[in-house]
Amino acid sequence: MAPSNKVVVIGSGNWGSCISRMIGENVKKYPEEFDQEVQMWVFQEKVNGRNLTDIINEDHENVKYLPGHKLPDNVIANPDLVSSVKGANTLVFVTPHQFVEDICDKLKDVIPKENCRAITLVKGVDVNKDRIRIFADVIQEKLNVRCSALSGANVANEVAEGKFCETTIGYRTKEDGELFKRLFQTPMFQVQLIDDVDGVSLCGALKNIVAIAAGLCDGLGHGTNTKSAIIRIGLLDMRNFAKEYFPNIQSQTFLEESAGVADVITSCFGGRNRKVAEAFVKTRKPFEQLEDEMLGGQKLQGTSTAEDVNKFLKARGEEDKYPLFKIVYEIAFKGMDPKQLTHQLSEEWQTLFGSH
Repeated sequence: MAPSNKVVVIGSGNWGSCISRMIGENVKKYPEEFDQEVQMWVFQEKVNGRNLTDIINEDHENVKYLPGHKLPDNVIANPDLVSSVKGANTLVFVTPHQFVEDICDKLKDVIPKENCRAITLVKGVDVNKDRIRIFADVIQEKLNVRCSALSGANVANEVAEGKFCETTIGYRTKEDGELFKRLFQTPMFQVQLIDDVDGVSLCGALKNIVAIAAGLCDGLGHGTNTKSAIIRIGLLDMRNFAKEYFPNIQSQTFLEESAGVADVITSCFGGRNRKVAEAFVKTRKPFEQLEDEMLGGQKLQGTSTAEDVNKFLKARGEEDKYPLFKIVYEIAFKGMDPKQLTHQLSEEWQTLFGSH
């Protein structure tokens, strides 16, 4: 009997290539369940005069986004989005959040109408004035498929190096969760399942704003006391924001899951958002310029998410309720001196937390 599931990875950056590597190895363990070829959609570009897809398919390495780590030979790079998805019923989204809606518009008439599911590893939120959605909902609504979410304390290079870590999958159905667990789990990449797509998605998006604040703190030379305070206040902003606008969220996701506090800690001590924010303070170059100079084509999600969240809160007249989110936005987009980070938090602290 032919396997019932064919997987496509939509995205091929640092994290997308790392995930494709794991999926390519894991489908080999379940030949009766998964097609043995894994298509990976790659935005075509030239690297040292060669097409990136040719490099991946011939040398089995994404030399631009995940250098030094071989991809299995059953991972096939494809520059054509529609062609890569043909015949697939298990869709793994790993792209910058800015591209999700356009990708879905191109795929909605291509994917199977039945027996299809998706999972998003995308970080960010979709905002239109005073409406906010997680990208699992965007994908689910546009494609009419169940869409789960994966997020956790997962720096891609460390995962690729085989260092032990955990992640969280928020599932729509337990069956989907178990299937995705078989796709992703390895002895060094342990997967926890939870019935909370909202919580996993929001933690993955909002923690990048907190990581920007942590990077600003590092750039200013503040110590661990200050950074710990920023992490705590940021985690409170995350939890309170999620509970107010997504009432079905589970509080334990923030404290008991890798997608919650563990990912906040990882992002505030490592990762691209913290690193670029530190450089922003030290160089005073714009975030956009630092993104180009430091990330090799990868996208910075913390600043764009701060902008989206601020747009949403401002439309509702509620931006002052989330001080850290507001301060990060003001520093990144409105020219506030980064030195005001702790001064602003100090002024608002008594009002917000003094009665606790």
